[in-house]
Amino acid sequence: MGANFLVCTDFTPANFSDVPEGAETFSVSGSPGVEVFTVYNIARVTEPTGKAYWPLNAGVDVIISVDTASKALNDLEVQVSYFGLQKAALGHSVLYLTGTDISLDVDTGRTGKVKRSHGDKKTWRWGPEGYGAVLLVNCDRDSFWSREIDLTSTQLTSLDDLQDMAPMVLSCDGPDELFDSHKLVLNVPFSDSRRMGVFCARGGNSLSDYKQVLGPQHLYYEVERRPGEREISFYVEGLTFPDADFLGLVSLSVSLVDTKTLPEVPYFTDTVTFRMAPWIMTPNTQCPLELYVCSVLDSHGSNEKFLKDISDLVLKANCKLIVCPWTENRNDRWIQDEMEFGYIEAPHKSFPVVFDSPRDRGLKYFPYKRILGPDFGYVIRETQFAGVSGLDSFGNLDISPPVTVEGKEYPLGRILIGSSFPKSGGRRMAKVVRDFLKAQQVQAPVELYSDWLWVGHVDEFLSFVPTSDQKGFRLLLASPSACLNLFQEKKEEGYGEAAQFDGLNHQVKRSINEILEDRILRSDNLYAQRCIDWNREVLKQELGLTERDIVDIPQLFYLKDSHAEAFFPDMVNMVVLGKYLGIPKPYGPIINGCCCLEEKVRSLLEPLGLCCTFIDDYLSYHKLCGEIHCGTNVRRKPFPFKWWHMVP
Repeated sequence: MGANFLVCTDFTPANFSDVPEGAETFSVSGSPGVEVFTVYNIARVTEPTGKAYWPLNAGVDVIISVDTASKALNDLEVQVSYFGLQKAALGHSVLYLTGTDISLDVDTGRTGKVKRSHGDKKTWRWGPEGYGAVLLVNCDRDSFWSREIDLTSTQLTSLDDLQDMAPMVLSCDGPDELFDSHKLVLNVPFSDSRRMGVFCARGGNSLSDYKQVLGPQHLYYEVERRPGEREISFYVEGLTFPDADFLGLVSLSVSLVDTKTLPEVPYFTDTVTFRMAPWIMTPNTQCPLELYVCSVLDSHGSNEKFLKDISDLVLKANCKLIVCPWTENRNDRWIQDEMEFGYIEAPHKSFPVVFDSPRDRGLKYFPYKRILGPDFGYVIRETQFAGVSGLDSFGNLDISPPVTVEGKEYPLGRILIGSSFPKSGGRRMAKVVRDFLKAQQVQAPVELYSDWLWVGHVDEFLSFVPTSDQKGFRLLLASPSACLNLFQEKKEEGYGEAAQFDGLNHQVKRSINEILEDRILRSDNLYAQRCIDWNREVLKQELGLTERDIVDIPQLFYLKDSHAEAFFPDMVNMVVLGKYLGIPKPYGPIINGCCCLEEKVRSLLEPLGLCCTFIDDYLSYHKLCGEIHCGTNVRRKPFPFKWWHMVP
């Protein structure tokens, strides 16, 4: 019996106990619906022709296949006739068969629908020619009255939840009498039982029509087949994302078991394998859908003007603005640090998933309480023993656009994580987070050096912007050298007395001459430039970039207890909404009525088709060691590329 053939068995006629004495050869035939095949060693046996028969003692095996289920027990037969030297039939043996259709099928072809599979269902292969079913982690909350993530419940809380699960069909056609002495058993390995849940569907529109039959508390299930039932539907949910201790593959099987024997004997087993869909980040080059920002109140007032400027930018970019009120953020404005938006995808369904960082400050409950919901998932990785450092915030987590590195394609980009490299010791992102990101496999992480910064986040010195040319993007890097060179040019043009922070009443102004003559500031920026240059080489190597792909954005830093902070608002710490950029207003020296820093940045980015809007974030963000990117968070459109088509 088999998944692809209803009955598939083999026998050797010479081994039958009722072979007549003197038999030398045999012939075999089947009743309608039965196909007969012979297997033999061509070195020992010649296929008979005409009225000749198969030799009996030459190791000839007979294979029998049936492609339709029986209507009754033993309604199929195979007859073996035995012949002596005189070619007269000496006797006959009859083998009675019952055909059953037992098959476990899932969306192996990745079309979004379950189809009968005649291929390998036990293995899972990557690539455009690959195969194997995909499971979504059921990490959203489809029921409005439930307070928990769907995967935590062993009961279905909403019929909509079925759409998040992978359909699975058990074919079980055959005579009802057969199942009086045989049973169908679904099994899941112990190691996989906590990774997946299986619900049996009995039709209808009631939640009670669906019950969990496999999962952490159930390793096997005796299928309740009803008389005349040919197919039984199941729904499979993922319970955990790939991680350091989980490669992402899970399997389950069905067995037809003979209950008349002790111990019970499985006649046939069919196994299917799933891969858990990975959590996928989206880079700045993907279209923005929603921008999140916090409303806060400081000693100098609210950030109402900042919110208005962001609202205007969002309107230009044609995306949605979501303001997190003070009552929900508890005056924690760093919404980029709290969470990262991504998504999960299977051939039949995709939905966004917010990754909650280990950083638990005022926004601690916002992702779970306000973002988790119907078709919006949630995942978190928490540190168990070690404390949380500044590098665990998700301003220290970024993603490149798709790249190709020495022939190796990364069609979903590569994750960038700030770390303590190249120095020993120092701060590093929590291992549980790094392990999680690596385990997703589809966006191979790269660690950069960010511990030279006071806050320690990669968004303080880099950003990506989309372009309309063949490359499709540029990497922006903060550049002290570019800033000092620009100021030197302006000095030589006679503008040495033009002042940094011009227009700010609450900041001491520094002329270009003073900045260039400040040896400590120059030394600080030589150090900062060396740190950025180290990252520059890593990024060129790991992302396959050339100097033409990098734009140097003028920026100065100063050291505070051996770590660097932005001397003026950090312009690479921008929010990217398509071609519209919300850039921290640098308050640079005013020359001929224009800020020379703004003018320089426009000259670098606007020829690439980008629109620069400089937004004042000085008091509400910059003075608190952050900028616009730190204070906003963007959910973006998923990649059109299907992750299962890549080869990690």
